[in-house]
Amino acid sequence: MRKIKLVAILMTLIMMLSFVTGCGQNGEDQAKKADSNYPEKPINMVIAFTAGGSSDVQARIMQKYWNKYVNQQWTFVYKTGAGGAIGFTEIANSKPDGYTIGGVNIPHMVLQPIGQGAKFKPEDFAYIAQVVNDPLVLAVRKDSKFKSVQEIIDFAKANPEKLKTGIVGTYTGSHLALLDFQDKTGTKMAQIVYKGTADQNAALLGGEIDVMMGFYNDVMRNLEQMTILGITTDERYEPLPDVPTVKELGIDIISDVRRGFVAPKGIGEDQLNFLRETFNKIANDPDYIADMEKAGQPHDYLNGPEFEKYVMQQQEEAKVLLEKFDLIKN
Repeated sequence: MRKIKLVAILMTLIMMLSFVTGCGQNGEDQAKKADSNYPEKPINMVIAFTAGGSSDVQARIMQKYWNKYVNQQWTFVYKTGAGGAIGFTEIANSKPDGYTIGGVNIPHMVLQPIGQGAKFKPEDFAYIAQVVNDPLVLAVRKDSKFKSVQEIIDFAKANPEKLKTGIVGTYTGSHLALLDFQDKTGTKMAQIVYKGTADQNAALLGGEIDVMMGFYNDVMRNLEQMTILGITTDERYEPLPDVPTVKELGIDIISDVRRGFVAPKGIGEDQLNFLRETFNKIANDPDYIADMEKAGQPHDYLNGPEFEKYVMQQQEEAKVLLEKFDLIKN
């Protein structure tokens, strides 16, 4: 009798274990099925700069080819200001469910937590891809009295804090480049800060500022009305062969902005892989590359892990640079 009871108990336990295992397996199968259907609804694309600016233009090109490969659309969400920090914070704080991603700019994203105490850090993101490497330029209006970088330097030295120089945000690539430029040329300029490149361009063309420190793509859409006097590349830039580097003047500045896309940390592995694979397809699409060239967007792709590695390296270098200018937030 005891043996019969023992067997009955064992059989009951086996059945219970089988039921639990089955439920677990069923849950896993349902999760896999859900992942395989991703995305099942539109994805929010957070843009941290103004509509019509370089970041927005690039994302719009990317969207065109996303629609080629994926059935679900992007819904653009603009969270502008503070040199991108408002938008970057929005991405970092979003639910990591795969339905919010966004554009980020480097070095902005590594400078702001260190120098401004921004409420995010580079470790708060899952990295999808880098898509742009955009060098910094010094540009003026076509009718400007300044015809060279040297003339800008001479005027700024003779007239401290009189040369109105436009940048986008503080603790951004253009902000740090301006500080570096002033440090290495012994000049002091009047720093005028804008929310985005569209505003900055309009200010230059409207005579609100004398010169802008922006990026190659920032000026390409208005190039007929602007003159690029110098560029901060190591060697002359292939699309602008007649524009001298500031290095040729003995000013050792190499500056660029990297644009890429991230998701909030904690996104599902399958969802992140889907995003990375799709962005890789887009970045290697010949028509996408042609559209990027037409828009003056310097195409330079890094996959997610490569992009993350670059960002973390920049974070260490940024600490050194900000310490030099006493801009570390305690």
